[in-house]
Amino acid sequence: MIGELVADTPAAQALHAELVARWSEPHRRYHTLTHLRAVLAAVDDLADLAGDPVAVRLAAWFHDAVYDGRPGWDEERSAQMAQRRLPACGVPAERVAEVARLVRLTAAHDTLRDGDANGAVLCDADLAVLGRPGYEVYAADIRREYAHVPDELFAAGRSAVLERLLAVPNLYRTERARALWQERARHNMSAELAALGG
Repeated sequence: MIGELVADTPAAQALHAELVARWSEPHRRYHTLTHLRAVLAAVDDLADLAGDPVAVRLAAWFHDAVYDGRPGWDEERSAQMAQRRLPACGVPAERVAEVARLVRLTAAHDTLRDGDANGAVLCDADLAVLGRPGYEVYAADIRREYAHVPDELFAAGRSAVLERLLAVPNLYRTERARALWQERARHNMSAELAALGG
């Protein structure tokens, strides 16, 4: 419940209902409540590493709140939604700004700067799925979410994403995430890339 992160007011209850409805939209296959719960669980694994764990958890709630399958645009609109909704829930302006910054960061994890503890926790939590059990379900759900894309184009685009992720020396920014998920993530992504013909 988002009410655990902000004052439990009618505004917070309305926001919680709106966010749950958004994460439950019928066009979503991967970016669903299941993904949100998984990111929040991964944040729990890393929360003590963050400077502001509440801001990180709020950012997790908002990071794909708007999802139309338009990278960059979705995150920007999600950040703007956080900026509009959170003040009514009594969230201080400084934390609202941090939440919006973190949501925008999830558009391109490689823009994360060294020393950004909040960003590292959120980005690592968002990518935890790559190294956790159930990777095959995740990959299938991603394909279903892009069902409108022809197989050949999807394979090329997905292969490019996987190759980019596999090319970085450390997929995760925190040592704890690397210990928890990195080896399995590399194995999972390599297997998917091979299956795509990459």
